[in-house]
Amino acid sequence: MVVFAGQGDARRSMELLWGPRVVAPRTGPGPKPGLSVEAIVAAAVDIADAEGMAALSMRSVGERLGRTAMALYTYVPGKTELVDLMYDRTLGELPSSFSTSDGWRPAALALADALWDLHLRHPWLLQVSPARPVLGPGEFHVQETLLSVLAATGLPLWRVRWVVAALFNIVRGSVQAAAESRQAATETGQSEEDWWFARSALLGELVPDLAARFPTVAKLGPSVEESDEPYLEREARLSFEAGVELLLDGVEAAIVKASGPR
Repeated sequence: MVVFAGQGDARRSMELLWGPRVVAPRTGPGPKPGLSVEAIVAAAVDIADAEGMAALSMRSVGERLGRTAMALYTYVPGKTELVDLMYDRTLGELPSSFSTSDGWRPAALALADALWDLHLRHPWLLQVSPARPVLGPGEFHVQETLLSVLAATGLPLWRVRWVVAALFNIVRGSVQAAAESRQAATETGQSEEDWWFARSALLGELVPDLAARFPTVAKLGPSVEESDEPYLEREARLSFEAGVELLLDGVEAAIVKASGPR
């Protein structure tokens, strides 16, 4: 399921993203509202965290808050604008400061870890396509943080921009595998260990020449790291760490190349 942000009314969405998030109470007759944009967004994030984006609707958010869906429209025009607010608010959780006092590389590694944690904590972020950015303060905050850390490499900012994009894509791609590993166990009712055992045991019986047919794959062998993590989640994490390290190795090589012969 892919959700495209930035699909609601442009002016209303931007006003909600950048303007005050508290609606003044009514002064006329009738019950005074006890809601706020912030409360609605927080409830929507809770639903998406627990059940995924498929469970998100104005009705489900209203029910969580003890209100009708109609009561929410005073604050948020609809689900499309709500997705913008959820996405941007959650990106704003990324820490804003990563010290480069020990060099840019440790800061970049810490930043990558923080992005991994953020996306694994809120896996529905991976369902929101970055093809249509929301252009909110949270999104700009993430860009500013990434650029600030990697600008410490001394490379031209136009090159840093592509490093930022590559780092962000490594995080999203790797953490998606980890998030889907967790989701599979929940939605299928079968643990990863049980699933692998049932099928891998059949390979030796049904494909006795598997190693001969796929010799390079066979050389990989099983992971030897002892861990309580499910296999696919562990592999995703190790892939993430290796991908980031290789990317930063490339950045260091580019720095040396840019400095010229010594």
